[in-house]
Amino acid sequence: MNAEFDQQAAHRFFSAHCFNAAWELIDKDPRSEDDQVQMLTRAMASLWHWSQRPDDEPRNRSIGYWQVSRVYALLGYGEPARWFAQLCLETSQNEAPFFLGYAYECLARAAALCGESEEARRCLDEAAQLAESIADESDRQQLLADLKTISV
Repeated sequence: MNAEFDQQAAHRFFSAHCFNAAWELIDKDPRSEDDQVQMLTRAMASLWHWSQRPDDEPRNRSIGYWQVSRVYALLGYGEPARWFAQLCLETSQNEAPFFLGYAYECLARAAALCGESEEARRCLDEAAQLAESIADESDRQQLLADLKTISV
C-alpha cells in the first residue's frame, strides 16, 4: 500500500503534542525515573518538530528552548540548562517582554543551579524589570510567580 504521508501535518501535531506531554510531566510530583526521561525526550522532540515546520519562528524556538532548559533544571543538570537558556535568550531578543523575561528566568534558574548566585540575581533582576513592561496582567503575574521559585 502506498499511502501519502503528510510530514508537515505530523510536525504540526507532534510539536504541540510533545510540548504538552512534557508539560504534564513538568507539573507531575513526584516523577519516577522513567517520567524524568520521558519529560526530557518529549521536550526535545517538541523542539525538533517545531524546527521542521515551515511556520517556525524565533518565538516558537524561544518557547522550545525555554522548556528544554526548564526540564534540564528540574533534572539538576545546570550546564545543559544554561546552554538552552542562552539559546532562548538569543532567539528572544526581538520578541515581546514576556518571552525575553522568560529567557532571563531560565538563565537565572540555570545560574542558581550552577552555584552562580551573582549571575542568578542579575538575571532575576533583568526578568523582573521586563515583567513590569508586560501589558497582560496574568502573563506578568505568571512570570513574577515563576521568578519567586528560584532560590539564590
